[in-house]
Amino acid sequence: MSAMKERPTFPARLNTSGSKEEAKRPEAQRARTVHQLQTAAPGQLKSQGLGMDSRAVRMSMVGKLAAQGITDAQVLAAMGHIERHRFVDTALVNQAYEDTSLPIGLGQTISKPGVVARMLELLRQGAPAKLGRLLEIGTGCGYQAAVLSQLATEVYSIERLRGLHDKACENLRHLRQPNLHLLLGDGRLGFAKGAPYAGIIAAAGGEDIPEAWLEQLAVGGRLVAPVATGTGKTRQQQLMVVDKTAQGLRQTLLEAVLFVPLKSGVA
Repeated sequence: MSAMKERPTFPARLNTSGSKEEAKRPEAQRARTVHQLQTAAPGQLKSQGLGMDSRAVRMSMVGKLAAQGITDAQVLAAMGHIERHRFVDTALVNQAYEDTSLPIGLGQTISKPGVVARMLELLRQGAPAKLGRLLEIGTGCGYQAAVLSQLATEVYSIERLRGLHDKACENLRHLRQPNLHLLLGDGRLGFAKGAPYAGIIAAAGGEDIPEAWLEQLAVGGRLVAPVATGTGKTRQQQLMVVDKTAQGLRQTLLEAVLFVPLKSGVA
């Protein structure tokens, strides 16, 4: 069993003046903003000379997420706050805000914004405030971990591939989020030292849900992960939601998805 190695957390706080203003904005005004972005003429944002670091470009993506059915205001705000282009390779930066997965090296990908938003909305299940402590399995390039840091009081994120772990540390350095902890280790084992977790989310799909995750999930907590279902030609991955109640575990299978396989060990 490989030893879990915890990296130092970031000491300073991110300047969130923009997100504070967004948080104070009335819901009606936010809805109008999303509507305006959804109904903007094709190429309108590009014609205004807005670059990848423009908030308007991110809000255009948010408008598309809302059009797809994402209704959680906190998820939409977090997706609009985090700059996705910082987490993709330079050659692919022009596709950063499209609803597509992109390669990040070592055979791994950054998930589609629509899939990230859908899983986060399921994880939050309409909570009126931030979630408590969360565990993410599969840090990858660090994008989803960055979004999670906006939605929870504390986030532990585990990556088994050292190359990606190092990349995520570099990608996230500019955020200086003190509530985000990046770990190098075997994600199938979870991270017992941080348990119990209010929520667990996985960015890789296995044959089952590891027992360690279920043990580390708090009573009242929720787990969202892709799992393999079916056999032969009908075999596929589906999103699974697991709610841990005082009476036991309640599992719900949802739509088909496609994630990289969940593997053991550290490489």
